[in-house]
Amino acid sequence: MNYDTLRIETTDLVATVTLDRPEKRNAISPRMVVELLAGLEEIEAGPTRVGIITGAGRAFCAGMDLDGLRSMATQSPQQNIEDSRRMAEMFYRVYSFPKPLIAAVNGPAIAGGCGIATLADFTLAAPEARLGYTEVKIGFLPALVSVFLRRQVGEKIARDLLLSGRIVEAPEALRLGLVTEVVSADRLLGRARELAGTLMASSPTSILRTKRLMLHSEQAALLADIETAIQENAAIRSTADFREGLSSFLEKRAPKWTGR
Repeated sequence: MNYDTLRIETTDLVATVTLDRPEKRNAISPRMVVELLAGLEEIEAGPTRVGIITGAGRAFCAGMDLDGLRSMATQSPQQNIEDSRRMAEMFYRVYSFPKPLIAAVNGPAIAGGCGIATLADFTLAAPEARLGYTEVKIGFLPALVSVFLRRQVGEKIARDLLLSGRIVEAPEALRLGLVTEVVSADRLLGRARELAGTLMASSPTSILRTKRLMLHSEQAALLADIETAIQENAAIRSTADFREGLSSFLEKRAPKWTGR
């Protein structure tokens, strides 16, 4: 496949996926969703043993791009469900990928970008990285990421991050459990490759089966929660607060919430 929004490079059985829209801070577009799913399929089918996901330029991923946000306001309910399902498929694919995945978070990872960063098996972050789920600030709903976040960091921390929409610096993200390790920017990819080497010293069959076992223990509940989140993600797009939050965000003004 020819990729427009990302690059894949393979060296010594390690595949590095670089989100490659630096002029858009690597924001998620519908094309990127399709390409990331295809890229992960390519990595799974090939001989590579470990995957690394990082961002081009100064950001890891700024979340949904502006064109995608604009389109949400005009889509039909069925289109919103289909769009939500594609996003859920992308997040679940990262979370359930059978080979080890390492996120090398080189800069801001916001909203859906934070989801990609934290759903990898290991999340390495540069000190410049900032992470957060900011959806409530624009009248949206962090529905899909909430399913995974509660399982990763617990109910209380998830409520803090999702309800406040606050952005945390890398050291706090490490303390909260969003990040595995904070690494200087000049060592970030080197450390990711070093970690990949450590993983490749173990049995690939053992790692595959370990990941599968951890997923299996709660898969039914996880998939049920994802389906509920898909419906909620689509439904909020028809609310007045979402339309106002989106307009105010695009117009760079304070929102005027109505609670509807």
